Amino acid sequence: MKKSLLLLFVVLVSRQLSFAQDTIVEEVYTEDEPITFASTRIISGHSVETIAKGITDFRIEHRFGDIAGTNGGVQNMFGFDMLSDMRIALEYGVTDKLMIGFGRCKGTGAPYRSLLDGFVKYRFLTQKKNEMPVSMAIIGGSTFTYMTASSDLSQVNSFPKVAHRFSYFTQVNVAHHFGDKASIALMPTYVHRNYVAADDVNDLFALGGAFRVKLTSRFALVGEYYQVFCNSAYRQTGYKNSLGIALEWFTFGHNFTINFTNAAGLGETQFIPYTFQSWSKGQFRFGFSVSRKFSND
Repeated sequence: MKKSLLLLFVVLVSRQLSFAQDTIVEEVYTEDEPITFASTRIISGHSVETIAKGITDFRIEHRFGDIAGTNGGVQNMFGFDMLSDMRIALEYGVTDKLMIGFGRCKGTGAPYRSLLDGFVKYRFLTQKKNEMPVSMAIIGGSTFTYMTASSDLSQVNSFPKVAHRFSYFTQVNVAHHFGDKASIALMPTYVHRNYVAADDVNDLFALGGAFRVKLTSRFALVGEYYQVFCNSAYRQTGYKNSLGIALEWFTFGHNFTINFTNAAGLGETQFIPYTFQSWSKGQFRFGFSVSRKFSND
């Protein structure tokens, strides 16, 4: 927990240190051009948003352990003694509609640790009054695990080939904002894993849904849910759908999201196929994300 708080402190004071020469970017939105979502992420998954050309976005995402249930409670400080997952990433706006990103996750260990990820996002439609009713973006990404392979060949993390360390996802993100007050989104997502357990399947389809409701000029309530569709019977027992709710705080140069979710992992190739925790059993966790945009102009 001390390491987590220290890492957050480093991010908050970084404007005075290594990034002192950069310009902090404050995004200004008007009634004629309200935001759909205030960040490139909603809670666990992507939003329709991209960052502007030449802007660099530094992100930290953090998940703690179960608040309640078998692994939670006061003995584990309601999950604060446990680190479920953490991601550090840099994202960059190639154009106003095209962005790329690279990151590193600790990984949950169920089944992977030590994950590198990358993605490309292109926003090809933008909602405009009396012209275009929705905004749309397409995202494609991949993860690679460099964890030490298990010597047990029956385990999914034994990795007989290097290619087995890769997973992929692609998503079409469709969103609509209702003026400056609220937004909704649908996120049909396809996940492919090169190597899976004998009772698993390589390909999964999930349909995500999300909302954002503006509370004040700086705060918003956000929700996100992903429903996984799979013909394999094992998905009906043991595996859960990701559900999260968050409070979003947008302030000068920063976007904070304080969230509660049953998903332990970060990234579509992790939280869509590998969520095992249940809200009804108290297996949900506190998390946060911090993003800060910089311009070299």
